[in-house]
Amino acid sequence: MSNIALAITGDIAVLGYGLAAIGPGVGVGLIFAAVINGTARQPEAQSKLQSIAWIGFGVTEVLAIIGIALAFVFKGQAGS
Repeated sequence: MSNIALAITGDIAVLGYGLAAIGPGVGVGLIFAAVINGTARQPEAQSKLQSIAWIGFGVTEVLAIIGIALAFVFKGQAGS
């Protein structure tokens, strides 16, 4: 009976990562939507906006990487 509970816990960790990946996905979309909007309003600011967007993209993707690392950690703890 306890093996079944551990398997379910591991599956929930992976499901949790899937749900956690929604946040960075939305964040990346908002970042580049803001760059497109800003470039449409002030085309001369494109290079500055784009460099800031890539920094924001990197920071946002770190959240997704941390999330997948934690999903593996929790899945590993559930299996032992």
